[in-house]
Amino acid sequence: MDLNEVKSFIEQNAQNEEVRNYIGGFITPDRVNSWLETEDGKKLIQPKLDQFFSKGLETWKTNNLEKLVSDEVAKRNPSETPEQKQIRELTERLNKKEAEEKRQSLMNKGLLEADKRKLPKEVVSFFLGEDEEATTANLTKLEEIFNKHITDSVEQRLKGGYKPPAGGKTDEAELLKEQIRKSLNGEF
Repeated sequence: MDLNEVKSFIEQNAQNEEVRNYIGGFITPDRVNSWLETEDGKKLIQPKLDQFFSKGLETWKTNNLEKLVSDEVAKRNPSETPEQKQIRELTERLNKKEAEEKRQSLMNKGLLEADKRKLPKEVVSFFLGEDEEATTANLTKLEEIFNKHITDSVEQRLKGGYKPPAGGKTDEAELLKEQIRKSLNGEF
């Protein structure tokens, strides 16, 4: 008798009680456990284990997580009475208002300082500091940089051949003619 004949016999007699008991003897807990520890066994059982774990985790979250989060929030932020909440909100509003007033005061002082130093007023808001001293220091630094840039720009123009009008020539038309003559090398 070969393997195919054994298979066909088992298939034909699958409902026979004696055959069932005999085949059932091959399946023991030890054999099943050893097979489950193989790669094929793990591939078969792991999705089922994951499914049970996920279901258990969801059940735990549903039953416990919200309470734990609520307890932790309450522990970190003790509940306020309505009066405490109102006081906190008023304090926050007052602090915000004071900060706005301080910024406006610094802006006004910065604009006055910029006007004294002949700096562009449009950039003052970028140089406001934490207090009046910091704002003044920032504007002083801006003035130094601004004046250096103007000086460098003027020096560049002077190096480029530009000559400011000399002496008593105030007639702009004459100055223009003279500049044109010089530029055309006397061809005018």
